[in-house]
Amino acid sequence: MPEKVAIIGSGPAGWAAAIYAARASLDPLVFEGTVKPEMIPLGQLAFTTEVENYPGFPFGNVRAFVESAVDKDRHWNLPPAPTHMRDGQLHYAVQGVELMELMKQQALNFGTRVVSDDIIDIEVSGPLKAIPASGEPVEAHTIVVATGARANYLGLDSEEQYKNKGVSACAVCDGALPFFKGKKLAVIGGGDSAVEEATYLANLKNAETVYLIHRRDQLRASKIMQQRAFDHPKIELVWNSTVQEVIGDGEKVTSLQLKSTVEDSTRDLEVGGMFVAIGHTPNTAFLNGKLDMNEKGYIQWTKPFRTNTNVEGVFAAGDVADDYYRQAITSAGTGCMAALDCERYIAEQGL
Repeated sequence: MPEKVAIIGSGPAGWAAAIYAARASLDPLVFEGTVKPEMIPLGQLAFTTEVENYPGFPFGNVRAFVESAVDKDRHWNLPPAPTHMRDGQLHYAVQGVELMELMKQQALNFGTRVVSDDIIDIEVSGPLKAIPASGEPVEAHTIVVATGARANYLGLDSEEQYKNKGVSACAVCDGALPFFKGKKLAVIGGGDSAVEEATYLANLKNAETVYLIHRRDQLRASKIMQQRAFDHPKIELVWNSTVQEVIGDGEKVTSLQLKSTVEDSTRDLEVGGMFVAIGHTPNTAFLNGKLDMNEKGYIQWTKPFRTNTNVEGVFAAGDVADDYYRQAITSAGTGCMAALDCERYIAEQGL
């Protein structure tokens, strides 16, 4: 019996799609992945600490709520709760893993089924779509691709060591956290995204100097974006430099070792955080070109304000089709849209 809705991916877009599809009695099946970078269970948000900008989760005694809501057999996946206290109780913003476990639990509560498989291909040429899995291939009337995009990092061991300890790839997500307030910060990159990240950080209350570090002597960003960086009093350009090492005390970033690209020299730059803005890679390789994508590899929507792809019955949600906003809330919103698009497609086809 073919599935009505199969969802590939388990970030905010995937779980939002599952919640809406399940409540519409479409009995969705979610492929959540295993440990591959392309399909991480719970998505990239699982690598984020406190999430302050997801509506509906203000600071509070979050852990008590999470433990009461999430099935006990998944409590092992919850990270240690932050130690912020107020009035004798834990008081912090929801952490990435907590938020994702809550989304997953909400989907499970409505009957969503989950398979821990990494999908390496799909077949979309016929009216029934086929998804090779570890057992029998799964056939489905509709597919929601919600595999997200992963941030590009520099590839340094020290960078990996200090992720969530001062190293981030999203200023909008993390820049306003108390951890970074009042510190000198660095943004790595030279394109529009890097200038946007630097400007966002520099405009934050209590922001100090923001260093924009680029390997060349001119930015790749558009002229208007370049001028914003040049004109901002808190942004300082660091030319012809690459990050050779992230230096810290084991708990937090304290400086960066920079290497010149024009001479054989290095120097240390004191910072309390590093934001890498050298692009993202959408997790679309498994599609093997079977859906239309833009020049960056992101799936293209073919109808305004709809999640349709160029293949009937296949929809895309979240960062896999969004190279602009890349936020948890926008991903969840398009996950909702994709589920509704599936529901209407199924109704139109009389399935």
